[in-house]
Amino acid sequence: MRSGHQLLRTAGLAVDVQVRTVLARLGLGYLLEEQPSAAADTAGLIERSRLTPTPALEISQDEVTDARRLRDALFRVVLAHTRGEPHPPGDLEVINETAARPALAPAITPAGQRQWAGTPSGTHLLATVARDAVELLTGPFAHRIRTCAAEDCHLLYVDTSRPGRRRWCSMEHCGNRHKVRALRARHSEEG
Repeated sequence: MRSGHQLLRTAGLAVDVQVRTVLARLGLGYLLEEQPSAAADTAGLIERSRLTPTPALEISQDEVTDARRLRDALFRVVLAHTRGEPHPPGDLEVINETAARPALAPAITPAGQRQWAGTPSGTHLLATVARDAVELLTGPFAHRIRTCAAEDCHLLYVDTSRPGRRRWCSMEHCGNRHKVRALRARHSEEG
């Protein structure tokens, strides 16, 4: 089985695209699969985020440590949620404390463009992520957070399909592999 940071990957925005993770709602799911070793590495990852515009962040090594702590807490809480188990209290504390900090604040420029107010930091980013996690875990899609049905995949996603019967983290990957295996099994049984 893969480690926790590999289980959560990005796939898009929760309400309109397939989402595999809580952080993916902001396009930051890759923070969970990669292990930033320094603040500069984390800043590079944020440049690939779906936050618009990409915030120019000054990230300290302490904030990298906080990001890992939040990542691990989110993983354990979301996994417990999918299993119908109580959320680990210590992890809820990490999420709630992070969400209580000042988040990224959008602003509008004189030219009508969106920007981030003030001087955004890693702490602001983490607060934004934690708040989004709270919204997801307590919102209308909370009951649709699931684990991929593929035997060899343990990714988490939010089922935003209309009927709410999605089984795979990605139809292009796990769903397609399942269909190919089923087809091969039928062909081998037939002859």
